[in-house]
Amino acid sequence: MFGSEGARESGPGDRNNDAYGWIDRMAGDLLRASRELVDTNEASRVSDEAVAQILTAAIRLYVAKSDGEERTFAPIAGRNDSELTPTELLSAVSEMLRAMRLGPMELALWYRRRPDEDTYSAGERS
Repeated sequence: MFGSEGARESGPGDRNNDAYGWIDRMAGDLLRASRELVDTNEASRVSDEAVAQILTAAIRLYVAKSDGEERTFAPIAGRNDSELTPTELLSAVSEMLRAMRLGPMELALWYRRRPDEDTYSAGERS
């Protein structure tokens, strides 16, 4: 029912009557608050459980959107390392793998090419 035609890519203002529109409206605030908490060394003000719930929800939504809509989109806000450093990303990924009792080998097995990414030039194969 929600293939690419049903994909919701419009801005937050278009979702005022959507029961889940608050997610779009609050996402920017959450990103800004996380940046401020880290910059002021006050991340401890947010509980471990809240961080785990936010991370779990974000992963669940990303996978559902990319698989369900058969497309990918940038999973990290900002450009390059403007919002997240490689160290932050790899630290989180390592802990998520450990939490699921997975390791780098399983990651390598599940690593997939993006559906919209053509790794071969037209007619050329390596």
